[in-house]
Amino acid sequence: MTRPQDERAGPPPIALRYEDGTVRIDGLDEPSLSAVRESVPDLETDPRTDGWRVPAFRYAALRTTLVDAVTSPDRIDDRVLDLKHLPSLESAYELREYQRAALTAWLETDRWNDGENGLEGLSLAPAGALELPTGSGKTVIALEAIERLSTPTLVVVPTIDLLEQWQRELEREFECEIGRFGGGEQRFGPITVSTYDSAYLKADSVGDRFGLVVFDEVHHLGGEGYREIARLLAAPARLGLTATFERPDGAHEIIEEVVGPLVHRVGVDELAGDHLASYDLKRLEVSLTPDEREEYDRVQEVFTNYLARSNIRMESGSDYQQLVKRSGNDPEAREALLARQRAREIMYGSAAKLEALEGILGDHREDRTIVFTAHNDLAYDVSERFLIPTITHQTGAAERREILERFREGTYSRIATSNVLDEGVDVPDASVAVVLSGSGSEREFIQRLGRILRPKADGTRAVLYEVLSEDTGEEGVSSRRRNGSR
Repeated sequence: MTRPQDERAGPPPIALRYEDGTVRIDGLDEPSLSAVRESVPDLETDPRTDGWRVPAFRYAALRTTLVDAVTSPDRIDDRVLDLKHLPSLESAYELREYQRAALTAWLETDRWNDGENGLEGLSLAPAGALELPTGSGKTVIALEAIERLSTPTLVVVPTIDLLEQWQRELEREFECEIGRFGGGEQRFGPITVSTYDSAYLKADSVGDRFGLVVFDEVHHLGGEGYREIARLLAAPARLGLTATFERPDGAHEIIEEVVGPLVHRVGVDELAGDHLASYDLKRLEVSLTPDEREEYDRVQEVFTNYLARSNIRMESGSDYQQLVKRSGNDPEAREALLARQRAREIMYGSAAKLEALEGILGDHREDRTIVFTAHNDLAYDVSERFLIPTITHQTGAAERREILERFREGTYSRIATSNVLDEGVDVPDASVAVVLSGSGSEREFIQRLGRILRPKADGTRAVLYEVLSEDTGEEGVSSRRRNGSR
């Protein structure tokens, strides 16, 4: 026989549990339900349990709302996080002033009940993104954040190279087991590093195991699939790191929702000369040969005439995707697409560009130089003509490591690459970068600039050359990038 509830015992507890990327809520009474409905988006009924659910990333907001709404925090039976004990963490790094300012701005976003009523192993839960230039020490800030919170942490990175760099750094700094998801290993640790791809597959099964998640190169999280990683994790503390937060497609608004807003920004020019190398930008315009000009104008006319007939404006990525879809069953659309591709090949890989590169390399014989291209073919042309190693997406991991190591030790003084070194790779110090071809992306430009901005012992100024084919669409691409970076 069930005994009647003792009224003096007060209302039943509100139970919070993590289940497969969601937080299950049982025992909500009308006052607390009203508070949650008002403050926490995505609240849905669960007909299976006669309770409620929210996506796991809403956990921090849910818990803070409930603590404010109930008369006693003891009424909340919170078992969402399963946090293992961490040994004392201590990093040997001393933050520079600008790094400490960034960390402080992030810590000040904490709304985890002002440190009160925190869970065991988690008393702070700041959330937001930091934007600092490549080479400015974003990893050092993250290590300090991990030390400060001293809670089980997941670090998510875009590439295997970055995964291995982070793993080495964490093992060097902290005396605890470092787990790894990616590169053929699925090993959990109180501090774990994962690629975005592996985190996407495992987030719902480990989403309750971390109090802090660090997203390196957080702009990747705007991707349609990757954003689910952040949604499935319950970790209340979230730190995003990037050199360029805003995305051209507007997906940074998604990042703001699942990680937190951009809370601190440091520009390249603020650090150049003190914490980063001083630098010069040199823009060289070269002319197409008569034969190149004739073919460029011809194929460009084919492309632009089709756009005019089909009312495609090519103002966004979706416009380009529309053209690609049409090319599958429209011969004229396919001809226009091929014409566009040929026009880009001509303007990006003109003979005069290679002649200009020869002059630049001659002027910088003693300087470590990276040549950036937009396409593999041009990277291989540069490699063949100037007898320098090249790294593309087709380069194997072992060969890539060997090239970079020889570049680091000085055996190679020059390397060429097609986008693959823009981010996610620990590139040795260089003082000269040559952009033979690229996109209008401010992110790409800043990442390439960052490859030459590490401070030089002798105070040498870094130089970035941008080589453009005049009177072509490449001038417009460069102009859009420069206007967007102001």
